Amino acid sequence: MRTVLQRVSQCSVSIKGDTVASIGTGLLVLLGIEQTDTEDDVEWLSGKIIRLRVFPDDDGVMNLPVNETGGEIIVVSQFTLHASTKKGNRPSYIRAATPEIAIPLYNLFIENLQNQLGRSVQTGDFGAMMDVALVNDGPVTIIIDSKNRE
Repeated sequence: MRTVLQRVSQCSVSIKGDTVASIGTGLLVLLGIEQTDTEDDVEWLSGKIIRLRVFPDDDGVMNLPVNETGGEIIVVSQFTLHASTKKGNRPSYIRAATPEIAIPLYNLFIENLQNQLGRSVQTGDFGAMMDVALVNDGPVTIIIDSKNRE
């Protein structure tokens, strides 16, 4: 599983002009699921995101995780995070999981985030064409890959 995580002061997701999700201060999680991902990847990545200290404390130091700040989370499925650009100019998405694999893991990921956060998580619509609007706070943008656990 691969994510592009952005700390936001606001974020929304629209489908065909209708807003389906909206948050204030929190995290936008763009989530890509790979063919070889498992529930272990879900557990590790959701825990990492909840514990990641990217919000400022009283001294302005990035020292607090989202669950200690009252921040919200919005998750957007993004198979293009597994694009391979090694050959030619058209990206290949062969490593991206098929819906049969991806949808259950996507739903489990959201469930895990909600359980660890202690409140609901906003989402886009898996597989839909979405417009994502955000104000990146900082800017803070972090890439996390469950296959490269740094």
